[in-house]
Amino acid sequence: MKNTSLLGGLSPQQFLRDYWHKKPLLIRQAFPGFKPIMTREELCELAAQDDVESRLISHFDAHWEMHKGPFDRIPSFRKKSWTLLVQGVNLHHDAADALMQQFRFIPDARLDDLMISYATDTGGVGPHFDSYDVFLLQAHGQRRWCIGAQKDLSLVEGMPLKILKNFQAEQEFVLEPGDMLYLPPHYAHDGIAVGECMTYSVGFRAPAYQELGEAFLQFMADSIELPGRYADPDLAPSKHPAEISSAMLHHVTDEIAKIRFHESDIAIFLGEYLSEPKPNVFFEPPARPLSLHRFAQAASKRGVFLSRKTRMLYRGKYVFINGESFTVRREDKIALASLANARKLSNTEVAAVSQDVREALHTWYEDGWIELGQNNN
Repeated sequence: MKNTSLLGGLSPQQFLRDYWHKKPLLIRQAFPGFKPIMTREELCELAAQDDVESRLISHFDAHWEMHKGPFDRIPSFRKKSWTLLVQGVNLHHDAADALMQQFRFIPDARLDDLMISYATDTGGVGPHFDSYDVFLLQAHGQRRWCIGAQKDLSLVEGMPLKILKNFQAEQEFVLEPGDMLYLPPHYAHDGIAVGECMTYSVGFRAPAYQELGEAFLQFMADSIELPGRYADPDLAPSKHPAEISSAMLHHVTDEIAKIRFHESDIAIFLGEYLSEPKPNVFFEPPARPLSLHRFAQAASKRGVFLSRKTRMLYRGKYVFINGESFTVRREDKIALASLANARKLSNTEVAAVSQDVREALHTWYEDGWIELGQNNN
C-alpha cells in the first residue's frame, strides 16, 4: 500500500525536482502513527551476528570512542551518551525490507540500505556530513537535529569519527516518531537523542568515480586481448644501454592504444558492480532443494520472490543478479524485468516463462537467491 504522506504531500517528481541533491526537507508525520519494527533488544541481537555490520559509538567524559561489531556486550541502557548503529537491517528483517521498498521511487542502482541507530539520552555521533543523500526517520523517542549548509567541511584531526571541526547550525528540529528529515549530500548535521530514541536511516549509493574507474579497469583486465609479443627486428646498437628507447616506447604505446571499450562494456561492468552483494552478505540455500521438475511445479502454484539480500538490475538485453550478468532474449527479458521490478513473479507468470528462465530460476533457488511463495493449500 502506497504511503501518500511519505514526502509530505509532494509527488516523487516534485521532490526530485525541488529537493533531491538540492536542499533539506522536514516531513512531519511522513509515517503517521509509526511504530518501531524491532525492539532495542532485537537490534542488539542483530549487532551480535558475524554477518551484520555494526558500530558502537560513545561520548563518555567528553571523549569519543568507536568500536566495530559484532558485540556480545554493550553498555547499560541506563548509561547516557552512547549509540549503536546497525547497517543493512533490511537484509535480515522483513519489516525493514518492506519499509525500504517504499523509497524505490529512487532507482535500485542508487538505493543502498536501512540503518537503525539506537541511542541513549544525549547519544549521537557528533556533527558530520554524509557523501550521499539520506532520509532520517524517527522511529522511537525524540531526536534533536541541528543542520547547516556550511562550506567548511574540515574535520577534527586524530578522531575515530569524522567530526566537523567548525560546525555551524542554521536550523534546529526535534523529530517525533513518524517524522522524517531528508538531507542532500554534504549537508552538515548533528542529531542528539532526547531521552532514549531510535532513528532509521535510508541511505543511497554514491560511489566515487575513482572507485568506479579502478573497478572498471580490473573488470576490463579479464576481457582485453592483445595478441603477439614485443619484438624489434630493426634494433640498432645501443649507445645508452640503460635508456628506454623512443622506438620501444612508441611501439608499446601503439599496442596499448588498441584497447577499446564500448558502452556495452560499461553497462555490463556497472550492472555487475552495482548488483554485487556486500562482503558480509551470505545467502541461505534451501536445506533440501527441490529438483528442477518439482521446483517448476511448486513455482507454478506458489510463485517466487527475490531474497531480501538479492540485488537484481537490468539494462537492454542484459540482466544482472548478485554480481553476475546474463544476456537474454527479448521474450525472456520481459519476465526477468518483471521479477527485478516487482521483486516477485506470480504463479501464472512463472507458468508462462521459457525453459531457459525456468532453469535460471531453479539455479537461483538452489543458491538461495530466490524463494518460493507461500503455500496456500
